Amino acid sequence: MSPTGFPWPIETARLDNGMRVVVSEDRTAPVVAVNLWYDVGSRHEPEGQTGFAHLFEHLMFEGSVHVPKTEHMRLIQGSGGSLNATTNPDRTNYFETVPAEHLELALWLEADRMGGLVPALTQETLDNQREVVKNERRQRYENVPYGDAWLRLLPLLYPPGHPYHHATIGSMADLNAADLATFQAFHTTYYAPNNAVLSVVGDAPAAEVFALADKYFGGLPPRDDIPAAPDGTRPPSVTAPVRETVTADVPAPRIYLAHRTYPFGSREYDAVTVLATALGNGRGSRLYQRLADGARLAQPDYVSAYGVDLAHAPAPLIVTATARDGVDAAALEAGLVEVVDELAAGITAEELDRAKALLATAWWRQVSTVAGRADALSRYATQFGDPARAGERLPAWQAVTLDEVAAVASEALHPETRVTLSYLPEEPA
Repeated sequence: MSPTGFPWPIETARLDNGMRVVVSEDRTAPVVAVNLWYDVGSRHEPEGQTGFAHLFEHLMFEGSVHVPKTEHMRLIQGSGGSLNATTNPDRTNYFETVPAEHLELALWLEADRMGGLVPALTQETLDNQREVVKNERRQRYENVPYGDAWLRLLPLLYPPGHPYHHATIGSMADLNAADLATFQAFHTTYYAPNNAVLSVVGDAPAAEVFALADKYFGGLPPRDDIPAAPDGTRPPSVTAPVRETVTADVPAPRIYLAHRTYPFGSREYDAVTVLATALGNGRGSRLYQRLADGARLAQPDYVSAYGVDLAHAPAPLIVTATARDGVDAAALEAGLVEVVDELAAGITAEELDRAKALLATAWWRQVSTVAGRADALSRYATQFGDPARAGERLPAWQAVTLDEVAAVASEALHPETRVTLSYLPEEPA
């Protein structure tokens, strides 16, 4: 294993307009990944503008000054490439993987929509994509069993005014109320070269990438007054548990236990990641062994624990299970609580070793692709100022000790700070 966890070269440059460019050359295959992180997510959205960052994830594919609607996708796919975009509370990410000879095309397309989306944005396009987002909300959150759990958990975990209080899908009322000029102003404010990191990984030398980045992005003006997101690092202290019970059209009771822990990137959160893996990852996990295989309270495929990797406030650890036939919500919750409360005493050496092995596999699976590497580099450049810090992640997990796991469990998983979300099936008519 590489001592850094990232055994590929990393070279960086900053354009005159402030845009950061990261390159990791890999001549193994004639492909390149282009990955652009904007430092804007739902945590940056002012009151009354929730859902804007996610809507722009859609709008950025709807045409720019020199690229007609749907043409970005057609050009990349027609060149043998793939592309997508994602939004979360911390950032917005656009990415392509293309044959190496089409690197210039991918960079030109990204630059054109960075600098040329606002002049091309029309009321018709905005209205159309608002409807797309509404349909997405219905399909992913409202019309599927347990689909709105994340929408419910965030307001329970973070108080009003906190940057993580609302989900990236946002409020349909906010999206409907805003006019075209408001959306244009949001894009102009945040989607600027000095608020972005461009990472290119694959079969392209750094000098070529830097020259092409300067050619296509270098002429875009920086934004000098980008507002900082609200500070969420210290949410108000919680002294009592919070609970919500939902009766809905669901097939079986489901329980979520959630706790605020530590920000992603901290030493403590590394220990939380190891803890979550030992607790709820796979058939060897403590939750599976105790609740699915042992007490047979939970369905085997629906028991898990995971951290949500948010970097700018105490990130949540979520533990969840769905009841087997004949098991009621109270019994399932009692089983979950028992397992979670026992974590204050720590985990075993065998559990620690298993968790580290699983995390190592997951890390190498991510960085085995040029796309996965590019995303990791963009993340660490954006959130921690140094793409090379991506190489610290695996060694940090491997260095976590039993005492550190016990300490974070004891400090972060107090019953009095717990959020409990319960889903109960509707009674038959």
